[in-house]
Amino acid sequence: MSPSIIKTALLVASATAPVLAASGSGKTTRYWDCCKPSCAWPGKAAVSSPVAMCDAQWNPLNNPSARSGCDGGNAFTCATYSPWAVDDNLAYGFAATAISGGSESSWCCACYRLTFTSGPVAGKSMVVQSTNTGGDLGNNHFDILMPGGGVGLFDGCTPQFGGLPGAQYGGISSRDECNSFPEPLKEGCFWRFDWFQNADNPDIQFEQVQCPAELLNVSGCKRNDDGNFPAA
Repeated sequence: MSPSIIKTALLVASATAPVLAASGSGKTTRYWDCCKPSCAWPGKAAVSSPVAMCDAQWNPLNNPSARSGCDGGNAFTCATYSPWAVDDNLAYGFAATAISGGSESSWCCACYRLTFTSGPVAGKSMVVQSTNTGGDLGNNHFDILMPGGGVGLFDGCTPQFGGLPGAQYGGISSRDECNSFPEPLKEGCFWRFDWFQNADNPDIQFEQVQCPAELLNVSGCKRNDDGNFPAA
C-alpha cells in the first residue's frame, strides 16, 4: 500500500472516530439546594439551549438571564429534576459534576451512566445529566440531585418556600420526613429511601453516554456532540 493511501486511510479514520467518552471511577454525594442550575446560564457549552429552570412556584421560567434564587433572584431548580426509578435496577436523574480533565463546557448537559460499586445499591445503575457544577466538588465527583439531600453550600429553598428540614450536608435521615415536603418534591424524596435505599455517598464507575430522551425532555438541553457517545 502506497504512503499516500495509508495517509488517506488514517485521515478518514481520524475524522470518523467518536469523541472519547469520559469514564473512570468516582464518588457521589447528594444535594437539593433549590438554586438556579449553573448550566441554565447561556454560553456555558455548545448545546441546544441552557437547561430549564423554574420560578418559586415551579413554573417554567423562560429567561436565561434571570438571577438565581440563591442570590436574591426568582430562578430556582425545577421540581422535575427529582430522580425517578425506571425499574428496580435503573434510575434516571440529574447531578452537579466535576470530572477530571474537563470544564463546564464539557460537563454541561452531558449524560453519564453511573454504576454503583458500594453500599446497598451496589450493582444498580443510574443515568444522570449534568445540570450544575460546584466549587466544592472534587475530581470525578457526582453530586446527585435528590430532594432532602441537604442544601450544601447554598440555600435557595428558604427563600423559595421556607426551607427544608435536615442537615446542611446530607439532609434528612428518615422517609417519614419526606411527608413534610412541598408536594412537588415528595416523590423525589421517597425515591431516596426506596430505590436508592438511603445509600450514603456510594462509590461508582462511570461512563459518558448519549442522553436518554426522558432526561432531555426534562432539561430541554442537548449537547451538540451528544451523538458521538455510546447509547445509554
